[in-house]
Amino acid sequence: MYVVMGATGHVGAAVAQTLLATGEDVTILTRRPERAGRWRDKGASVAMADAEDVDSLRAAFRRGRRAFLLNPPADTAGDTDATERRTIANILAALEDSGLEKVVAASTYGARPGQGIGDLSTLWELEEGLRRQPIPAAINRGAYYMTNWAGLLETVAQTGKLPSMFPADMPMPMVAPADLGEAAAARLLAPLDDVGVRYVEGPQRYTPQDVAQAMSRTLGRGVTVDVVPRDRWEAVYKGLGFSDEAARAYVRMTAVTLDEDFDKPGDVVRGHVSLADFIAAAAVQAAYA
Repeated sequence: MYVVMGATGHVGAAVAQTLLATGEDVTILTRRPERAGRWRDKGASVAMADAEDVDSLRAAFRRGRRAFLLNPPADTAGDTDATERRTIANILAALEDSGLEKVVAASTYGARPGQGIGDLSTLWELEEGLRRQPIPAAINRGAYYMTNWAGLLETVAQTGKLPSMFPADMPMPMVAPADLGEAAAARLLAPLDDVGVRYVEGPQRYTPQDVAQAMSRTLGRGVTVDVVPRDRWEAVYKGLGFSDEAARAYVRMTAVTLDEDFDKPGDVVRGHVSLADFIAAAAVQAAYA
C-alpha cells in the first residue's frame, strides 16, 4: 500500500493517479472528506489526516509501506513560513514509529538553509529532517511549477499582458504536475537504496516570453510580458491578499531566485509535458480555449 499526501492538489493527484494506473494499492490523505469521492471512484482508499495533527498523520502512514510526502502550502493570509515549518515538523514527527519502509518527498529547486525565504528554506528543513531520520528517503526537487503561470490565464485573457517578476528572456526550469507525479511514483516503486536528491523538470528550459507566446497561441490574441519592477513586488503580493509576513517571504524567495539563478544540476529527470501543451490543456480546463 502506498500512502499519498496532497492528492487533492495537482502534484499529489498526479502521484496517486500514476500509482493507480500501474495497479498499485493507494491510500490518499485528506482533511476534507467531501473532496475524497473521486478517489474512491478511482479505486483508492481514503484516510482522514491533517498536517496539523501528528497522531492522525502517523495513523495514516501506518496503513502503508511507502509514502509520498508533500508539505501543504500555507494560507498566504497568514505567516506562511511559520505555518509551513510547523507542518514540516509534524510530518517528521509522524514518521516516528510509522512502520514505513521508504518515503519520497517533494522539494524545490534552490532549497537552502535560511530564514524567511519561503519554500526555499522551509523545504530545506524538510530535506534535512529526512536525512536525519532512519527511514530511507528519496527527495525530488521540482522546478518552477507551470501551474503558477496557468493561474494567470484569466488576467492574460482579459488584458493581453503576462505579469512576471522575472525578466522576459530569463531561461527557467519549469515542470508540469504530471511529470512530477510520474517521477515521484517511479521512486516510490524503486528499491530501498534509491535515496537522496534528484532534480525534476520539463523537456527544456523556458522563458517568460515563451509562456507569453504559448498563451498567445492558445488564447488567439497578442500577449506581452509585463515585467514587474522589484520595488513593486511586495505591493503586488499584498494586493493579492498576502499578509505582511507572507509578502516579505515571497519577495525574498523571488529575489534569491533572480539574483542567484536556478539550480543547474548535471543529472536531471526530464519530463515529457511541454510548456505549450500544458498551457493549452490548462486553458481548456479553465474554458479559455
